[in-house]
Amino acid sequence: MTNKKIKFYILDTSAILSGKPFNLENVKMITIPDIEMEIKPGGKDYQFFQFLKEKGLSYQSPSEKSINEIIKKSKETGDFERLSNFDIKLLALSLDIKNQGDHSIVITDDYSIQNIANYLDINFETINQKGITKRFKWINRCQGCGKKFKDDINICPICGAETKKIVAKKQEI
Repeated sequence: MTNKKIKFYILDTSAILSGKPFNLENVKMITIPDIEMEIKPGGKDYQFFQFLKEKGLSYQSPSEKSINEIIKKSKETGDFERLSNFDIKLLALSLDIKNQGDHSIVITDDYSIQNIANYLDINFETINQKGITKRFKWINRCQGCGKKFKDDINICPICGAETKKIVAKKQEI
């Protein structure tokens, strides 16, 4: 008898809102408890959400250690401002599962989630959108004097103009 590892689908809100079916054989669906605040009662999205719960969708909260690791990595890549608290927790949960040695796939159309997942070697699949083909590292650049900043600075300390996120580095994946 072989010891078969569990395959986890970690569902982002976009996976549920898509309403598109996916293969539920030999997988465990999981998400974070915060999803309850993202899916409004009533309508087909809510019905699909209830269907997934009936089919075994469960909730798990991520560890603080993984949350802190996701925050750190997203600040390094410049994605931090693009991620919601929900996104950070979802990525942290996927990191926890990966660190347990289980196979996980984040189901999402969110490009920032995909970017961080790629940096951390976490598998992802998309529902409606084409997935990312490059991973990005973002920095802030002053719209006035053009000075570039690695830190998240909204106002340039040199000239006082606003900064804007720009791609500092692209890498094929």
